[in-house]
Amino acid sequence: MPDPSAPSARADAASDISPTTIAERVVEAILAQKLAPGERLGEQALADLFGVSRTMVREALMKLQARGFVEVQSKRGWYVVQPSLDEAQDAFAARRVVEAGIIAAQGRPLASAIRQLRSHIQEEQRAIEGADAATRAFLLADFHVCLAQQLGHRLLSDVLRDLTARTTLAATLYQSRHDARQSCEEHEAIVAAMEAGDTERARLLMVEHIGHVQQALQTDMPAAPAADRLRTTLAPLALPATGA
Repeated sequence: MPDPSAPSARADAASDISPTTIAERVVEAILAQKLAPGERLGEQALADLFGVSRTMVREALMKLQARGFVEVQSKRGWYVVQPSLDEAQDAFAARRVVEAGIIAAQGRPLASAIRQLRSHIQEEQRAIEGADAATRAFLLADFHVCLAQQLGHRLLSDVLRDLTARTTLAATLYQSRHDARQSCEEHEAIVAAMEAGDTERARLLMVEHIGHVQQALQTDMPAAPAADRLRTTLAPLALPATGA
């Protein structure tokens, strides 16, 4: 078996990395609440971590800047954004509009979507019982993206991933008190209403669920992280394999 630490193996791994790969790893870490608002993203640290050039890292960071996830501070470098309360509330409002619309306009047969969503909820439950906090946070956030995908809204799922990541940053920054088990139970209720054919109830439950998460935010601003935790925060999540 080839030695994964050998130079050729490292070169092969680096060849699979692109600016998009790096950007998506950062968004994944945000959804998992592993990367905190205000955290510094050093170009050289990222280049070393992914085994790529700083030019590629800078391109990835510019993609993230365009999506509203990072900002560059003069003479200091790149940082994860810290959303204001107004920005957080705007993101939650956008999610309510998008997700209520997704449920109201189902784009594919419902039976298949229900199976996949129930499988996702089972993974959430297992994560709540025993997995690490990052996997739990990611799965609870990813339910909403999964919902869009399974109902046939591929383009909206990309929009929703970014909106969910924005509200996750707000939940991290404002120390949300929303309970993971409650989120999972609310996901179950939404899917149960969909399965029963009560689209209006499912839509109202989704709006209510997003409202609960928003209401759980606290307004005191926590201190920005002091240490650079890139190596651990951007490690890939060991997520369960689920059907598309």
